[in-house]
Amino acid sequence: MELSIKSFVLLGAVILTGLSAGLFYAWSVSVIPGTQNLGHSNYLTTMQSINRAILNPAFYVVFFGSVLFLSIASIYEFNLDATAFWLILASSICYLVGTIGVTGLGNVPLNNQLDVLKITELSSTKIAEFRAFYEQNWNRLHGIRTFCAVISFVLAVLALFAHVKTFKY
Repeated sequence: MELSIKSFVLLGAVILTGLSAGLFYAWSVSVIPGTQNLGHSNYLTTMQSINRAILNPAFYVVFFGSVLFLSIASIYEFNLDATAFWLILASSICYLVGTIGVTGLGNVPLNNQLDVLKITELSSTKIAEFRAFYEQNWNRLHGIRTFCAVISFVLAVLALFAHVKTFKY
């Protein structure tokens, strides 16, 4: 089997989307349960720290690289294999809308509100109120983007299988 640039792009899309889905899933089963045990002030301080730390080149490569590779793979698959094309296109749309869209329009604005919060200057009542608002909304949105990232990954894997079947061994 000859591997072309088109095959490598599709493989890259699968790997990056898998890493993104894995990051969000791991967050759901580790960070969220772990932070639920923190007091209100510690929770908000911890989330401020995490939200600042995650904005790094490794995260950006995976988060945005996924949709870039998915989109390019969609273009490549257009004339190669109809099944792979529709699967990778669906994966691209799911990731773009459900993962990037939800993050950009939901989680990021919440993170921005938290980032400017001067926790030490707030009363314990205000801290508890903001935590309840932030945690409930952020976790709900995180669940949506995690689900969409996982679905996008599954669709990309299926597209890879469809793509591979078009090659002769």
